[in-house]
Amino acid sequence: MSRQSVIQILLIAAVLASAWRLLVGTGQRTQAVRRLGLLLLLGLIVYSIIDPSKTWTNLARALGVGRGADLILYGLAVAFFGFVVTTYKRFRAMETRYTRLARRIALDEARPAAEHVRQTGTGETLSADVTPPPSVKAADAD
Repeated sequence: MSRQSVIQILLIAAVLASAWRLLVGTGQRTQAVRRLGLLLLLGLIVYSIIDPSKTWTNLARALGVGRGADLILYGLAVAFFGFVVTTYKRFRAMETRYTRLARRIALDEARPAAEHVRQTGTGETLSADVTPPPSVKAADAD
């Protein structure tokens, strides 16, 4: 197996791990792994600041990549993909929470059917004649 294929396997594994992250839930274990990864990255950054000329180039050569700059580019591409996946999951969860909240508020502000029949004299749906209940903004203004 050549050195070039080693880095290719590592990069593909990192991309697949990010894709797998998209499919699984979040939890304390995921957060712990993320923190450990950030600590490892922090250590590598500090070391590369101390000895910048050799760190990335030597690591790149050990992994089968020609230059340290190429290795950094590959790492940033994988990290960006991981960031996109994490952000997508976070926004989807937030969107779901807002939808549930909006539904709950709509149900809480809806008048009972008996009150509607009493006011309109009919069991039909609301018409323009009936004033709607106060909105969330109106309730927040109080």
